[in-house]
Order: sequence, then structure tokens, then C-alpha cells
Amino acid sequence: MKKNHLTRREFLVRTVGLAGAASLGSLPIAWSAPTRKFHASDQVVLGKTGIRCSLLGFGTGTHGGRDQRSLGYEGFARLIRYAYDHGITYIDTAQNYRTHEYVRRAIQGLPREKLFIQTKIPGVPADPLATIDRYRKELNTDYIDSLLAHVATSPRWDEQRKRTIEAMLEAKERKWVRALGVSCHSLPALRRAIELDWVEIHLVRINPKGVLMDTETPRWNARSNESSVPIVVDLLKKIHEKNRGVIGMKILGEGRFKTRKDRADSIRFVLGLGTVQAMVIGFKSKEEIDEAIQNIEQAHLGES
Repeated sequence: MKKNHLTRREFLVRTVGLAGAASLGSLPIAWSAPTRKFHASDQVVLGKTGIRCSLLGFGTGTHGGRDQRSLGYEGFARLIRYAYDHGITYIDTAQNYRTHEYVRRAIQGLPREKLFIQTKIPGVPADPLATIDRYRKELNTDYIDSLLAHVATSPRWDEQRKRTIEAMLEAKERKWVRALGVSCHSLPALRRAIELDWVEIHLVRINPKGVLMDTETPRWNARSNESSVPIVVDLLKKIHEKNRGVIGMKILGEGRFKTRKDRADSIRFVLGLGTVQAMVIGFKSKEEIDEAIQNIEQAHLGES
């Protein structure tokens, strides 16, 4: 255990040195294993929304949703049902993933009140409110649990998407949506999101290697942005202090973590932060689901 701690400490010093904007003392907690046992099926509360979802979510946007769509409708539905049978009730989708129809078919017959469905609206559609209503029809649901502004990159993204945000707020008033938030893809956008009172849920890219994580300017295919890690960790603390829902994404670097140890270490790292309530991972097989469940359950042991 001591050896692992030193390794993380050395890594932390290295990433902080790269960042040039943080120190060991400024990080919210030590980078170590969580102190209690977690389960993928744990029903967590997303900040002050009071809304619950499973700790582990089923992502449908791996490589733009291609990995999930490649399963076909029946294969995708079987995998969703397998996840549901293991207590994974959070399903993450988006217009951009082109998986609304897949989700609609997969959840047919499941108790809606037990599901947490999150989708996302990009840019500024011609009629944002009609777009949100269309999402409900595509998903065959009266309400969407969480609706996010998708892929915010500019520090002025809220001004640029004013009509979309107004429609999101109206959709919540109409009870078409239970909670609102944003998925950011740059540090300036994330900082701006923290300042906005209407944001209730943050979908944030986080893993210990900085793979595909936010930078000062959007970078879509960076292999590693280690300097971003301590900065994002600090921003997560600020979000957590505002009692908002925090969901981690890119936990496994969108499939770039090739070893079981790397995948287990990343899940352990995220759970150990204490600021991320849920995480979403894109799955394409039962074996991937089984492994993620096991990695979550063993995270407190501090061993891979």
C-alpha cells in the first residue's frame, strides 16, 4: 500500500509541475483509494437536485456512439437489460450520438421511475424547445431526468446559446425536464459553468492520466493532458462545494486505457476524490460491464 501511495505522490508532483498553476496543498484530497466500499448499483443523489441515479452509468456515446450503434438494436437492448439487471439504471445519451432510438427500444417495458435518463442538446437549434420535445418523443418518455447543453467550449458559451438555455429553463418549468446542466470540453467553459446559478449538473471529463481531458483550448484527440488533472480536480472541489450534481466521464479515456490495472486505477482515483457522485462509461460487451462493476467494488482495497 505504501508503495502505491508513493507512486501516486510522485505522479502528482510531476503533473503539478507541468500545470504550473497548482500545488500539493491546493489539491482537495490526497490521491489515494476511497476509504469505503462502493457498488455500481449504489443510488447516489446528484447534489441539491435530490435526483438519484446509479453510481455507474451506461454511456452510449463511445466514439460518437458508433461503438454502441454497431451492436444493432437487439444487441444494444440486450446489453442495456444486462446492465439494468445489475443495478445500472443511469443511461446517458445525446442527439449527437444518434442513440435515442436505441435507448427507446431498449427501455421498453422497464419501469420508467427506476431509470435516470440523461440526454444533451448541442448548439442553438432553430427551435430549441421543439427540439427538446422531440427528444421526449424519440425516447418515448414524458420527461427527461437530466438535460445538458452539449460540448460547451467557449468561455461565453452561455451567451452564445442564450436561446437554447431559455428553452431548457422553459422545458423544466413545463416538467419536461427534471434537472439542467452542461457537458464542458474546455477549462474556460468549465470555469464559466461553475459561475452559472441555473446549472445543476456537471458532466466533467476526469481520469488520472489526463486523457481527453479539458485544456485551456479545446483538444479533441490529445493522448494525455496531465497538466489538466490537478486543475480539474480543484474545479471539481468548487462544484462540489456548491452542492451540484457531478458526473465523471472519460473515466477510461474512451477505451484508451488498455490494461485492467489502468482501468481499475482510474476508477479508484475518481472514487477517491470524494467530489464525483456518479460516473458514466461507454460499454459494448457484458465483460466490460462485469469488469467495471468489480473495479468499483474493489476500489477501496487499494490494489489492482
